[in-house]
Order: sequence, then C-alpha cells, then structure tokens
Amino acid sequence: MKSKSLLKAAVSATLILHLTACGTLMYPERKGQTSGRIDPGVAALNGVGLLLFVIPGLIAYAVDFNNGTIYLPNSANAETKESDGLYTIKVDGPLTKDESRRLIESHVGGPVDWSQLQTHSMEGVNADSITASLNKVQEAR
Repeated sequence: MKSKSLLKAAVSATLILHLTACGTLMYPERKGQTSGRIDPGVAALNGVGLLLFVIPGLIAYAVDFNNGTIYLPNSANAETKESDGLYTIKVDGPLTKDESRRLIESHVGGPVDWSQLQTHSMEGVNADSITASLNKVQEAR
C-alpha cells in the first residue's frame, strides 16, 4: 500500500514540475525573446497547470512570459527598427528585385526615388552571416 502512495506522489510531483513553465522546459532555445505570437501549445499546457494547480499555473505563465519562451520563434513584428537603424523585413520564398522594391515602397508608405539609393545585394545562409554582412556594409559607409 505504501508503494502505491509513493508512486502517486512521484507521478503528481512529475506532472507539477512538467506543467510548471512548460515553455522554459520544452524550448530553452527560445529564452530571451521579447515579443511575438504566443505558442498555443505552451499556453495550453500552462493553462492546464492553471486549471489543476492555480499557483504552479500562474508561476508557469509568469516564468514563460519573463523568459520569452511562450512566444513562437521568429514571430516578432517583422518590421521592427533595430538599435543600429537597420530594418528587417522577412519574406517567404525567393526575393526578386521587383519584390524587394514593392516591399520597400510598402514599408516606407509611398514611391521611392531609386536613382538616389545605394543598394547592396548579398546572399545569406543564416541570421548570423546576414548580420555580419550588414555590419560590414554599415561600417563601409
């Protein structure tokens, strides 16, 4: 009989620990995000924790929002101004010159005099290589 209550306690403790801060436990690579779309899976698991155990559920939400692990990766506002004055506009699919012009004109809210622009074309493999290339371009100015 004692082993059954010990097993129940172990299962309960495991569930409580698993449901507390689900995003932090499941997606530690998301730490540090400050905004974006909320991951419905993480929010639902935190919600289950809130329904079953109020205090651990509240803690789960607080920890996940504080760590940024409740947000889906790369879902922050795509047109945010970075501290260095560069803008990032995310695009699905290939980016042609015409598509880039359309995106830029829609971003600035009107037509652009392309004769005065200094443009650079580069191909990036990942976010780190793109950031390094953009820093080189900005330093060259």
